[in-house]
Amino acid sequence: MGNLAGLLPIVAMFAVMWFFIIRPAQKRQKTTSQMQSNLKRGDDIITVGGLHAKVDAVDDQTIFVTVADGTRLQFERVAVGRVVSESKL
Repeated sequence: MGNLAGLLPIVAMFAVMWFFIIRPAQKRQKTTSQMQSNLKRGDDIITVGGLHAKVDAVDDQTIFVTVADGTRLQFERVAVGRVVSESKL
């Protein structure tokens, strides 16, 4: 009985860590992955490096974007940090 009572605080700390740290991180990762897989031509994006661009073409693992001066760049999908505005196509 004494060993079980000593284990209770450790189990409680793990539960608190799960609900306040691990679970929200998993949700963020899931939404980011979903956003990256739903990219389409015309979306305005910001990369994880801070580059603002418009999606020009989408492949399985990469995307092609154009920046303000018309330069076309290729990025991995995982480099997309967020979508600023979605295409209305």
